[in-house]
Amino acid sequence: MDCPLDCVYLQEARKHERPGTVEMSEAPNRDIRVTEEFLGEHLELLTVVGRGLAKSALDTPGAVDRDVQDAIDALIRTQRTLQSGVYYQTRPENALARPIFDFIGAVLEEFQKREQEKLGMVHTRDADVLRVLVFLQRVAWDRNNGRPRGRAFIDFLRGSFYEEAADTVPAPSSLILP
Repeated sequence: MDCPLDCVYLQEARKHERPGTVEMSEAPNRDIRVTEEFLGEHLELLTVVGRGLAKSALDTPGAVDRDVQDAIDALIRTQRTLQSGVYYQTRPENALARPIFDFIGAVLEEFQKREQEKLGMVHTRDADVLRVLVFLQRVAWDRNNGRPRGRAFIDFLRGSFYEEAADTVPAPSSLILP
């Protein structure tokens, strides 16, 4: 049964859920250091990517945490090749991860375009994007409950990044007109 993420029973069950058996020491990309200071300095980038992941995951019917993780993995591989001076886009094999991957690519492109217009240059480096993606990958590992159709990470993204965006949209008027 696919319960909506805002289901009160699902939310209550998550409070009592046992963590998965994934060890952070086994997580990929341990060679990339992400500090609290870095996250504070790049909070706007983190928010844009987190909101984009939430939106694309929620807009992709049937998407689960594994699909989002596959998209993040492919984005990280792409960013690593950019750092080596080669542009090679590593698209995920997972069909549900592809639209998430494409959406985040467009979000990052738009973010850098806005930076260019605002500052006259692109301030965010490819290494910064890589570190933000690795941070989100680690959060996904931490939220992994071990279930193949789990959506705990998507729920985390929705609650941390997406709902705050929805709060800024004014509510429709309750006035009923004939």
